[in-house]
This record gives sequence, structure tokens and C-alpha cells, in this order.
Amino acid sequence: MKAKHWYDYLWVYAIIYFALGFFNILFAWLGMIDFLLPLFLAIFGGNKFFCNHLCGRGQLFSKLGTDLKCSRCKPTPRWMSSKWFRYGFLLFFLTMFGNMMFQTYLVAAGAASLREAIKLFWTFRVPWSWTYTGGTVADWVAQFSFGFYSLMLTSLLLGLIVMVLYKPRTWCAFCPMGTMTQGICKLKNKEL
Repeated sequence: MKAKHWYDYLWVYAIIYFALGFFNILFAWLGMIDFLLPLFLAIFGGNKFFCNHLCGRGQLFSKLGTDLKCSRCKPTPRWMSSKWFRYGFLLFFLTMFGNMMFQTYLVAAGAASLREAIKLFWTFRVPWSWTYTGGTVADWVAQFSFGFYSLMLTSLLLGLIVMVLYKPRTWCAFCPMGTMTQGICKLKNKEL
């Protein structure tokens, strides 16, 4: 029997993160932990420790897919883990992240007004205004929250869809953060 570590329960953090963002959009900023920590660990550690041990989302997919039997446990299609798909999805994801940052900049510069909506799958606008009381923080801070939560929620939904269709952690095969950390690790290992 494998000994449990504190980080084996980070799937709870994933649930709490999305629940908090549902009630107050400003909690979306906590998602920056999942955005920056894997990169720092890969840069300074030269490994994918975050993906293998600290990713609450991956743990949640395992919990739902394996323990609760929500996954069909079918083999992941090879194209999902192919280099062209992973790097293509990373490029698409970074483009969407860049667009989100540009929208935040426009709000900060006063060239656009705050949009209190979540965009699911980068297409469908879902009103989300109950999660924010105007004037609490600068509008650009709230705009970043709406945009970042949109990215995080969309990636969660994509992960849940492929979890149900294939293996529980199929999302990990093409996760943008995993692709970036893998690239960093390859570069670091070439240096050594």
C-alpha cells in the first residue's frame, strides 16, 4: 500500500477553486498558482513534479474517472498525444491567453468596459455578473478574473469530456501546462 502524502489531496483544491470562482470571480486569481508553479518547478527543478504530484485537476480526473468510474477507460487516441496536436493546442491556448491579456489591457487603458461574462470554449458567452460587485477592485483586475476563469473552466470541461470518453487523465496528454513544462525540461536536460 502506497503511503499518502499531503499533495495526494490536492484534488480538493481544484473543486474549491472552481466553487469559489462561481461565487466570487476574484478568486480566479488563485488559478495563477496552477499557471506559474509548474513553470517555476520545471525551470528550477528540471522535472515535471507539478504534473506528477501537485496537479489538483489531474488528481480530480483520476478520482472521478477511476474511483467513481465516470470514465470509459478507453485508450486515448494517439493523435491527442502527438507532437503536432500538443504544440498546436499549446499555440491555440497561448493565443487565447494573449487575447485575454489584451482585453484586460483594454479595460485598464479605458478603451473597453468590463465584461461580466464567462466565455466557455472561447465562444459561448455565459452571464456571470452575480459573482462580482462593481467597484470592489479596479475594473482590469475583475476583467482578468473573468477571462482567466473562462480559460480555467473551459479547460476543466474539456478535461471532463475526454475523461469520460477515454482514460481518466487523457487531458494530461495535451495539457498546455504539461506541454510547456515538458519543453522546459527537455531544454534543461540538453544544457546538462
